[in-house]
Amino acid sequence: MSYRIGLVGKPSVGKSTFFNAATMNDVPEGAYPFTTIDPSVGEAYVRVECAAPEFDHACTPETGFCRAGTRFVPTKLVDVAGLIPGAHEGNGLGNQFLTDLNETDVLVHVVDFSGTTDAEGEPTEGHDPREDIDFLETELDMWYLEILEKGIEKFSNRYAGEEADIEVELAEQMSAFRITKDEIKRLILRLDLGFDPLEWAPEDREALAREIRTETKPMVIAANKMDTPKAQENYEAITSDPEYDHLTIVPASAHAEKALKRADEQGAIEYRAGDSDFEIVGDLSSEQEAGLARIQEFVREFEGTGVQRALEAALFSELDAIAVFPGSANGEPEDGKFMRDCFVLPEGSTTEDFAYFLHSDIGEGLLHGIDCRSDRQVGASHELEHRDVIEIVSTN
Repeated sequence: MSYRIGLVGKPSVGKSTFFNAATMNDVPEGAYPFTTIDPSVGEAYVRVECAAPEFDHACTPETGFCRAGTRFVPTKLVDVAGLIPGAHEGNGLGNQFLTDLNETDVLVHVVDFSGTTDAEGEPTEGHDPREDIDFLETELDMWYLEILEKGIEKFSNRYAGEEADIEVELAEQMSAFRITKDEIKRLILRLDLGFDPLEWAPEDREALAREIRTETKPMVIAANKMDTPKAQENYEAITSDPEYDHLTIVPASAHAEKALKRADEQGAIEYRAGDSDFEIVGDLSSEQEAGLARIQEFVREFEGTGVQRALEAALFSELDAIAVFPGSANGEPEDGKFMRDCFVLPEGSTTEDFAYFLHSDIGEGLLHGIDCRSDRQVGASHELEHRDVIEIVSTN
């Protein structure tokens, strides 16, 4: 599988700039609604400490790249268009927005923390970013609630005497969200609702829809435009507000990340994506130096531009994903190549899961795995950990 991170946000908050900064693609940017009409899919990267130096070799990546001991592992980033009020009712690009959104595994919600864009994406002053955070969560909750209600209706209309479990009915109705009956049952128990939906009050149904949404569409907030004083003021207020303790909020400046990557490409600076500092190595004008000095002050204070951190928080914190290196037990390069790949897998993945991930034939012929650090044999059910280096031994 390849994880897909959905990038969402109302118009004019810097969502396309964030996408371009993360992927260095040229998606149109602009301060007007629907700059992005169709979802753009690009290749972004998450950082993993490279394991190759532990084996006294340099890696030779075939996917992603390695820079100064940090492996940049590819992931899909989807710039999802169409978030406006009433999206769950089909307003604007609402239906397509929800369809595209549902094909992602985790969300990064880009929010203008400077408060200079209103609910419609128009220029303003003093807008509270809380409204944008609440707005997306409400849109998603109402979308989930509509589908939940259909499942409850089917359960209620079953034939007299026909036995049914509400968690089974809801799992079938909400199968597009990849949630199982056991997971729904766990959420019903968590909320102490009982298993007769006819006894659920409207607020009970809303609460269950919200629980299912947060379980299946985890979210990170990218607090964008944090290189402005007002955004920093709003960030302090919102991260101190217990109403938002359930969210991971990452301070970010997509504009700064894009500027640094461009300067690095042009040889003006040495910068590795996600770092909290950079070095000026080229001849620059006084104006360019002043601009970079302002960015440098920001990245030092906030330990980076936040673009990398937001993506990594989405995969490694919200989804609890792990990175695994296919290895060689003898620790030597094969055909002059070493540690060519690094893959991001779901939490709890086993040796067998990894074998099937590599290829179905490899999985079917699996004998065992080898932990390349300890040279220890591991069984099919052995649960892998982040940054494991595993050789798969298979008859195929």
